[in-house]
Amino acid sequence: MVSRRSNSIVTGALNILVTGSGGLVGSALMPRLAEQGHCVRPLTRAANARAGEISWNPPSEGPDPALLEGMDAVIHLAGESIASRWTEKKKRTIRESRVRGTGALAASLARMKKPPAVLISASAVGYYGDRGDEILREDSPPGDGFLAEVCRQWETAAEPASQKGIRVVHLRLGVVLSGRGGALGKMLLPFKMGIGGRIGSGRQYMSWIALEDVLQIIQFALTLDSLRGPVNAAAPNPVTNEEFAKTLGRVLNRPTFFSMPAFAARLAFGEMAEAVLLGGARVEPAKLIRSGYSFRYPHLEGALRHLLEDAHR
Repeated sequence: MVSRRSNSIVTGALNILVTGSGGLVGSALMPRLAEQGHCVRPLTRAANARAGEISWNPPSEGPDPALLEGMDAVIHLAGESIASRWTEKKKRTIRESRVRGTGALAASLARMKKPPAVLISASAVGYYGDRGDEILREDSPPGDGFLAEVCRQWETAAEPASQKGIRVVHLRLGVVLSGRGGALGKMLLPFKMGIGGRIGSGRQYMSWIALEDVLQIIQFALTLDSLRGPVNAAAPNPVTNEEFAKTLGRVLNRPTFFSMPAFAARLAFGEMAEAVLLGGARVEPAKLIRSGYSFRYPHLEGALRHLLEDAHR
């Protein structure tokens, strides 16, 4: 395959830089891109860098622009996990890993002699905050709260890349479902034991997406020049927390009579529970649908059956 590159169009075999390559999405994406003939290089913390990897020192220091020359695309997935109690120290780390880290990377890209054509930068549906059953599209205003504020700043931090003429795509990821870890992995044990169920009222919406669709959307975004700015990366059929619990129980053939009261979630997880477990957003992937993307797993039950079967192969 022959690589072709400009500041607006990316086709053929590419030189791709990936941050967060050890995470749930990154570890699945790296071999997928390599299988397709792309040359993929991880951007790794200096202390962990190995031969062939490019090092950096996030969140304060971006990579040396000279080391990035020749890259056609950058996929930025790095960021501190939000899945734990939010102490002030934890919140600071979450913010800095996303906002300062993205800003440092974007500044390095902007200083390149020949910058990449595209930067695909992870964001999250947390941008919208807790919005009940309101249907949320990419042009919906941001919500309130810590996660919404972080997501706004996270996306703004990539502005130096946009100003340089790099096409920037902010993937507002829903809850990524995989049979091999992540949020679903944490849920499986109680549900398999028959003690899973809704959290709080169960009416809060959960915008989810299968890992396979995340990988395909990233590849879709690499080559589609018209796709830019915020992009909701969530399945077209979000469900309430109660619907999710019932569906997972049905797939596992387990009861879902138990529930976690809201006060218990707050007691166990504090502010994180209010934002992530008890709050929700009903997100529609409007841009992807308009762009012609076809979801492989648009419905939750089909996605769960595939993911859980695949995890046992």
